[in-house]
Amino acid sequence: MSVLFAATYPQRAQALVLYGSYARATHLLSEDQFNKEMDLIDRLWGTGEYTLGRYFPSGVSQEAARIAFARRERQSASPSAVMAIRRMNREIDARHVLPAIQVPTLVMHRVGDSAISVELGREIAANIPGAKYVELPGADHIPFFERDLTDRMVDEVEEFLTGSRSEPDVDRVLATVMFTDIVDSTRRAAALGDRQWRALLDRHDDTVRQQLARFRGQEVKNLGDGFMATFDGPARAVRCAASICELVRPLGIAVRSGLHTGEVELKRDDVAGIAVHIAARVAAEAEAGETVVSNTVRDLVAGSGLRFQDRGVHALKGLPEEVHLYSVLEAR
Repeated sequence: MSVLFAATYPQRAQALVLYGSYARATHLLSEDQFNKEMDLIDRLWGTGEYTLGRYFPSGVSQEAARIAFARRERQSASPSAVMAIRRMNREIDARHVLPAIQVPTLVMHRVGDSAISVELGREIAANIPGAKYVELPGADHIPFFERDLTDRMVDEVEEFLTGSRSEPDVDRVLATVMFTDIVDSTRRAAALGDRQWRALLDRHDDTVRQQLARFRGQEVKNLGDGFMATFDGPARAVRCAASICELVRPLGIAVRSGLHTGEVELKRDDVAGIAVHIAARVAAEAEAGETVVSNTVRDLVAGSGLRFQDRGVHALKGLPEEVHLYSVLEAR
C-alpha cells in the first residue's frame, strides 16, 4: 500500500521508508512450503509459537516471549483470518509499480531475515530509481527487542529525512557517586544457604534504601550485594555511606563503601563517566565497615564537621593518575 500510494500521489508523499518488505510474495515460499505453513497456523495460532518461529526465532526459548506473543496472536485475529490474510499477501506482486516511484526512498532489510529473504529487499531497492539501501545485521524479522538495532534504524530514517543525525542528548552534571559492597558476600551466601542469604539481602537492601531516602540519594542500580547511587551534595553522601556501614552491622554483615565527586553523564536510568570508575576503584580500597573517599570529596566537605584519616596516595587500577584517599572517621 505504501509503494502504491507513493507512486500514485507523489505530491502527497515526502518520502518512502520500507523495512523488511517485498514487492512480490510468490518467492517467499514454494507451494508445498506454503501449505505446510497454513497447517502450522491452523495448529499453533494462539500459542505464540508460530510468530516466534517465523518472525522472532531468537526468542523461541524465552517463556516470557512465548506468553507475550501468544496473547498478541489471540488478540489480533483468528487462525482462519490469519490464513486468509496470508493467502491474499501471497498474491501480491507490485514489481511493475517500483520504477514509477519518484519520491526519495529508503529500504532497510536484515541480512538474515527469518521471514522475508534479504534478496526481496535488494530487489525493491534495485528497481526504485535512486533508492537508498541499508542492510542491517541479524535474523529476527521483528527488530524491536534489540535496542542497538532500533536506535540505528531511527538514526538511518532521521538522516535520510533530514540530512543529518541528532547528537544523543547527554546531560552532564556534577554528582557524588557512591558504591557500597558487602564484604565476603560469596562466603556468607555459601554458609547461610540460598533462602537465608536472600532474606538477609532483602534486609540489607531495605536498610540501604531507607538511608538513601533519608540523605536524598538517587539509587542508580542494585549490584546484587551492593548499590550504586548518586548525590547532589557530597556531605550527605558521606553521611549516608557511613550510616549504612553502621546500620547493617547488627545484621551480621560488613559493608565497605567508596565515594568520588565529579562530572557524570546521565543516560536514562544509568550514569557514566570517569567519575563513576574512580568511585568504584575507591570503594575497592575500603576495608570491612569502612567508608573511603577521594581527596575531591574531602576537599568539598571542608567545614561540614566530617573527620577523616589520611590513607595516602594510591595508584588505582585503570586510572592514569594516582588518587589521594581518606577514610571517614566521624560522620555526624
